[in-house]
Amino acid sequence: MPDTEKVCLVIGAGDDTGGAIARAFAREGLTACLVRRPARAEALEALAQSIREEGNKAVALPTDARDEEAMVALFEKVEAEIGPIDVVVFNIGANVRFSITETTARVYRKVWEMAAFAGFLTGREAAKHMLRRGRGTIIFTGATASVRGSNGFCAFAGAKHALRALAQSMARELGPKNIHVAHTIIDGAIDSNFIRENLPEVDKKREADALLNPEHIAQSYVMLHKQPRTAWTHELDLRPWKENW
Repeated sequence: MPDTEKVCLVIGAGDDTGGAIARAFAREGLTACLVRRPARAEALEALAQSIREEGNKAVALPTDARDEEAMVALFEKVEAEIGPIDVVVFNIGANVRFSITETTARVYRKVWEMAAFAGFLTGREAAKHMLRRGRGTIIFTGATASVRGSNGFCAFAGAKHALRALAQSMARELGPKNIHVAHTIIDGAIDSNFIRENLPEVDKKREADALLNPEHIAQSYVMLHKQPRTAWTHELDLRPWKENW
């Protein structure tokens, strides 16, 4: 595969932030390889098709990011059949809220698998391929819960803290080898389908620029990838101007 056909692999290419990130990198000339769980394969293909309709390149690759064998196969397939992976974005959320007494072992384990273990598999496989070329960008999407545990979010905060620690360790190991590892803290409500359906007065908040815009988040991800290595950012926090922090 020619080295000019560079790839951005988005793990967690959902309808909002993940989709916006995929579109942004596709507009930069990279082939957007989109990953979401197999149960959402139809929506994933619709996203890929919408990117192609804009004149850019996109491939839907439904995969369970918690499955080690499937993730190894995913990276090998992309590298062999589509192109060298230049950017990897891990964007799985797993945000749930339960009191500590209502948090079952199954819930805690599932959240950890989605937001932390899947991140580890993504980072490990990305590193294996990027190290051979001596370049690449790996971006992990964090949240407020990455740095602060809140009432009702023991599972989510635990997983996001673990993801942040993974990113820090990888950055220290891979940075000197010319691989840029970044962690973003998305602090605030994102203008997403979930927020539009559940947040009171969402239209007023949007008009006041009080919601995170997925397209603007995506612009920051592209900026991280384009940074010169003399001034790399490891951690970037993004929030609306009215957000309390």
